[in-house]
Amino acid sequence: MPDRNPSTLRRFFLKFFFGMACATILGPAWAEEPRPFVLGIAPHTSARVILEMYQPLRRSLEAALKQPVEVQTAPDFSEFARRALNQEYDIAVTTGHQARLYQTDAAYLPLLTYVAEFKAVALVDKNGPIHTAADLKGKSVLGLSPTSLVTLWGQQWLKKQNLGDVPVRYVSAADSVSRQVLAGEAAAAFTSLANYQKLPPDIRPRMRILAESEAMAGRVYMLNKRWAKERKGIEKALWSFAATPEGKNYFEQNKLDGYRSLKPRELEAMDPYVAETRQALSSK
Repeated sequence: MPDRNPSTLRRFFLKFFFGMACATILGPAWAEEPRPFVLGIAPHTSARVILEMYQPLRRSLEAALKQPVEVQTAPDFSEFARRALNQEYDIAVTTGHQARLYQTDAAYLPLLTYVAEFKAVALVDKNGPIHTAADLKGKSVLGLSPTSLVTLWGQQWLKKQNLGDVPVRYVSAADSVSRQVLAGEAAAAFTSLANYQKLPPDIRPRMRILAESEAMAGRVYMLNKRWAKERKGIEKALWSFAATPEGKNYFEQNKLDGYRSLKPRELEAMDPYVAETRQALSSK
């Protein structure tokens, strides 16, 4: 038989209501922190530069989404692709070939890209021995990773110059390839035109563009499918950021000229590079 002693029941209800009051008052403090919205940025330069570069956008998205936003990158383009395909990013910002891969293989949704044209370039020492593509025969060149767009373009360019046997060595930091060329550690380096334009004033005048690609789909903002219902609101937040003084300063500092919508079939045009990327990822 349950104990129905009045004093026992009184103690039970006092404990019950005291517990409920504590849960109401302390519950928020005990609750788990909300999962941060992860803004993944492909490693087009060093992690330190990326984290600094995207702070204005992080703060703007955090205010718009009313939840923590975290900027992340990866050691190289291949690892970034693996993480994106594993759904680790809420927004992934990467070059067009990987953007297309995320769209076809992981159901990411394209949002927007930058106004500034994206081009790949082959850089050499301005005062060095490389004057034409033929001078690269028997030399080695640098790329960012087997799945980086500038490297894929560079390898295709080498083949068109009948230099398909020139070895390509992969490095993780885009901001170091020029220094390695100047140090004589490689004859040329493949990087983006934007990265070339942002070289320090003591480095850029010493470099020369040996070859330049056509314009390609540059860094594209891809939204994870789990945010499909909030797509319009997130797009609005990005366009709102572009109109702020912080956004305008961000575009000016990084020579990006603002956001623009993607053109019809712009990502589909990257399919030849997608096939090479998929093959490179599956071979490791």
